[in-house]
Amino acid sequence: MRRLEGKNALITGATSGIGYAIAARFSQEGANVAINYRQDDEKVEDVLSTIRNICLSVKGFGCKDLTVQGDVSKEDDVVRMFHEVIKEWGRLDIMVNNAGIQKSSVSHETTMENFDKVIAVNLRGAYVCAREAIKHFLSREGGGVILNNSSVHEIIPKPNYLSYAISKGGMGNLTRTLALEYADRGIRVNAVGPGAIITPINKAWTDDPNRRAEVERHIPMGRSGTPEEIAAVFAFLASDDASYITGQTIYACGGLTLYPDFRKDWSSAGG
Repeated sequence: MRRLEGKNALITGATSGIGYAIAARFSQEGANVAINYRQDDEKVEDVLSTIRNICLSVKGFGCKDLTVQGDVSKEDDVVRMFHEVIKEWGRLDIMVNNAGIQKSSVSHETTMENFDKVIAVNLRGAYVCAREAIKHFLSREGGGVILNNSSVHEIIPKPNYLSYAISKGGMGNLTRTLALEYADRGIRVNAVGPGAIITPINKAWTDDPNRRAEVERHIPMGRSGTPEEIAAVFAFLASDDASYITGQTIYACGGLTLYPDFRKDWSSAGG
């Protein structure tokens, strides 16, 4: 099935993990994929190598590809990135806000530098990208789609990751507010809320059998998710199959948002 045939999509942070999987899945669905990456002097060769591999896989499915460098926390980078994509392809149809970071710290010791950095990438960057996408969508016929990569921590607190939890909570309201504001202009805005997914950002527990078992013990389905499973949800929401869906966060989490500790009736014991 090629539900995104001929659509032009821009995906931020698309060189690994869920972003990489979204790029590959969108290309399989027939989309032209613009792959954003952030310049990093220490890892630039690895980033570029990953991009080349993505481009090869995209080309293998017969669609166009484009790589665009830019740090989403910097407004000038985002504006330039959109200019490059639209100049190359003439239009953009789908914007995927995938770029994100997290930093661990007990809340009373979190530095403002780290707090601001997480918010700048995860929330401010998503807003600026969405803003530029909406400007473009409104400038021509046909509307468009904005998809945000959120988290179960949009609604589940995450101690020691306060800035991350705040950024995802804000992303939920960003999604709903933009969806309501532009619903009558043919613009759909939705989010996906992954749970525990096997990606590089979770390497600390995915590569440790004991820690992984502890994580998966809390997941009702009993296992971690894969980036490909998350990418499939993004592909659905980007397609016309989801034409009547806007302002929603779809949680792809194996049941983590179902209050899994209530599987047993401990709260009513003896009642």
